Amino acid sequence: MPPPGADISMPASAIDADAFDPAAAGWKPRGNSSFSSLVGPLWARREGESWAYGFLAGPQHTNAHGIVHGGMLVTLADNALGLVVHEASGGQSAVTMQLNTHFLSAAHPGEFVEARGEVMRRGRSVMFVRGTLMAGGRMVLAADGIWKLLGPR
Repeated sequence: MPPPGADISMPASAIDADAFDPAAAGWKPRGNSSFSSLVGPLWARREGESWAYGFLAGPQHTNAHGIVHGGMLVTLADNALGLVVHEASGGQSAVTMQLNTHFLSAAHPGEFVEARGEVMRRGRSVMFVRGTLMAGGRMVLAADGIWKLLGPR
């Protein structure tokens, strides 16, 4: 681990040479909320009846070890699974009640991290979902959670 205050930033050239281009691969920029705009940009792509979400990992997403910060991976999981709930509920507002995550592998700057999820069960006021995050062909995170469906505002 670098000493406190050490510059762990990575020069742009370290990830730009072979950088993945989400737009060229059919991904569209997602309209971001105030929070999401700080961690993105986030991307979305329609895949049949469902959606995939992702972000291009950059130096700003890394921790002191130079890998993508776990908080960024959890942020994508929460965002993506919440959008799965939104889509499955016909656009109903919902909030995360519980989110369980399992870190399986590291994601690195320059990799495009993709999230996909599915609804496991729906009750009257809650929805149970699960999903995975993939980077470079490997699973980096598995998640499951419960979302509270909200009434009209």
